[in-house]
Amino acid sequence: ADSGKAMVQERVQYQKLWNRGGNEVVSISVKCELYHDNFQNYKRYGIPKAQLVIADIPYNLGVNAYASNPEWYIGGDNKNGESKKAGKQFFNTDSNFKIAEYMHFCNRLLIKEPKQRNKAPAMIVFCAFEQAQTVIEYGKRYGFMHSYPIYFIKNYSAQVLKANMKIVGATEMAVVLYRDKLPKFNNNGKMVFNWFEWKRDSSKEVPKIHPTQKPIGVLKRLIEIFTDPGDVVIDPCAGSGTTLRAAYELGRNSYGFEVDKNFYLKSKEQRIDPLFNEPAQCSLFVK
Repeated sequence: ADSGKAMVQERVQYQKLWNRGGNEVVSISVKCELYHDNFQNYKRYGIPKAQLVIADIPYNLGVNAYASNPEWYIGGDNKNGESKKAGKQFFNTDSNFKIAEYMHFCNRLLIKEPKQRNKAPAMIVFCAFEQAQTVIEYGKRYGFMHSYPIYFIKNYSAQVLKANMKIVGATEMAVVLYRDKLPKFNNNGKMVFNWFEWKRDSSKEVPKIHPTQKPIGVLKRLIEIFTDPGDVVIDPCAGSGTTLRAAYELGRNSYGFEVDKNFYLKSKEQRIDPLFNEPAQCSLFVK
């Protein structure tokens, strides 16, 4: 993949933090960078260590990636015959993804385990249900000794072709991994359940770039829980760049890596660049 700092411009915005009374507390600089490179090469860019690593790893669905999805057929209708997506993977890199290397490098991407309480880092991995145990086991091999699952509830399903044949899937899953201490946790005094509502983004506001793109609202909620304004969020498999945008809009510094040139260019043009074409509009509240 083409790489190097020459491809990347310094992107910094200043965002204002307000208290609940509406008074400005402080202005902070917020960085947002997307690199066309493998996350294993993170040292080239001198990026800071992360409070949170969050990524959607390849689900290893192989040639069944579009199974039960109307996109398997031309125009979504089996009467029209199979489309070019039939029997294809989502991405050419799916079969090359090595979870052991991912865990090894992600451990290095995170800050060291702090002595203070409620400051420890975490990693969130979106994965297929069948992958969860593998994610947990490999996590333990590379220092993530603890974990727990979280779930996301949809009001729709992509398995349209199976709707009259069986109960269809309408959930997503992720695993929260951490080393020793429980990770930073912002609940504002309220209980946080292990399931979240999965609300789709408006296609006008957030164009779909990536087949497995996650809603910005979902990502923002997770980032709010596990980080504070000014913290660093890294997405090693950035895809659509949605995680970077979500973090940026919450006043977190964000860095991402994407090896697919097509996704990199679309994400940069449609997700990252627009953030810096006009002054930041978000308001960040602190206690």
